[in-house]
Amino acid sequence: MAWSGLQTALSMIYPARCLTCGKTVDTDFGLCGSCWRDTSFVGGTICDGCGIQLLGVENNELVRCDACMAEPPPWKQGRSALIYRDTGRKLVLALKHGDRQEIAKPAALWMANAARGIMRDDMIILPIPLHWLRLLKRRYNQSALLAKALSGQSGLPWNPDLLLRSQQTQSLGGLGRAARYQTLENAITVSPGKRHRIVGRPVLLIDDVMTTGATLGAATRACLDAGSGPVRVLTLARAAKDT
Repeated sequence: MAWSGLQTALSMIYPARCLTCGKTVDTDFGLCGSCWRDTSFVGGTICDGCGIQLLGVENNELVRCDACMAEPPPWKQGRSALIYRDTGRKLVLALKHGDRQEIAKPAALWMANAARGIMRDDMIILPIPLHWLRLLKRRYNQSALLAKALSGQSGLPWNPDLLLRSQQTQSLGGLGRAARYQTLENAITVSPGKRHRIVGRPVLLIDDVMTTGATLGAATRACLDAGSGPVRVLTLARAAKDT
C-alpha cells in the first residue's frame, strides 16, 4: 500500500509525458493520440531483404523489392519497426542527437515485434559501432542502447564491443548510395580477440535507421569474414523510397 501511494504521489508530481511532444499521457514511455496517429509502423507486405514496406503489393509470402532482387544485400533478412518520417523520424533524431535515451525501451518493444519472424534462439545481438572519437563526443551509442533493450525484451545475449569502427568516416548525411558504400569500405571490423564468439553463430545487427543499407552491409561483411553464421538486420526505422 505504501509503495502504491508513493507511485501515485510521484505520478502527480511527475506525470507521464508523450515521448515526442511532451503532452501528458496515461503511461510512461507512451505516445499521445496525435503522435500515435503520425507514427507509421512498417506493416503489410514487406521486402524480406531490406524490410521496406511494399505499397500496392498484396502477398502473404516472403517477397523482395526490386532493389534487393537486382542487388541482394549481404545479410539474409532485414526488418524495421517504423517508417522514417513524421513521429518515426522525430523519435530517431531525439534518440540519436537529443540525449533521449529513454526512447530505447519502447523502441525495443516495437523492434522485437517487427523481428518475431527472424529471431533465432542461438543468435547474438550486435549493435552497429561508433568510432571512439564520435562516441566520446556523443557520450553514448544509440544502437547499443537499442541492442541492450532488445536483449532484455528477447532474452538473447548482446555484445556492445565485438564490432569495432576502425576508421573515423565522414557523416553519411547527403551522400548517395555509391558514396556511402565507398566511404564505409573496411571501416567496420570484428575485434581480433573476440572472433571466437561469433564463429558459426547467427547474428542480429542493430541500428537506428536504414537508408541505403551501406553501414549494415559493411558490418555484415565484417561478421561473415570473421566466420559468423547467417546475419540478419533490424532497425528502429526504415527510410522509405519517397523520403
